Amino acid sequence: MDWTLEVVIIPVSDVDRAREFYADRLGFHLDHDTRINEELRVVQLTPPGSGCSIVVGTGVGEGMQPGSLKGLQLVVSDVRAARAQLAARGVEVSEVRVAEGSGFRAVREGEDLNNVGFAFFADPDGNSWAVQQITARG
Repeated sequence: MDWTLEVVIIPVSDVDRAREFYADRLGFHLDHDTRINEELRVVQLTPPGSGCSIVVGTGVGEGMQPGSLKGLQLVVSDVRAARAQLAARGVEVSEVRVAEGSGFRAVREGEDLNNVGFAFFADPDGNSWAVQQITARG
């Protein structure tokens, strides 16, 4: 039996600002923006190529504070290209870093980044994301 993760709720303080950030800056596909009533609005967005979407809105994520979600991770085949794309779209994104036993360090010239290359960014509320390069799994 497959168990698929389909939706992650992202706690935000301003739904329209979050929608703009995820759709226009990050390039996530806007699946729908549905206002059910004055207390419930659901905006679902999906990263390109992903089977899992995110939801921002009002009346969702009860008890979650805006900016409290940390460590969300996107996987790409080329973290350098992904970082350049984010920066070109106006996202404040870290330099590419390499994960190793003692933490993160700068990339060395010509280094293979498979499974160890990362870049980091946050949304306007401070929810944090990592972008990891995976070109082959062990």
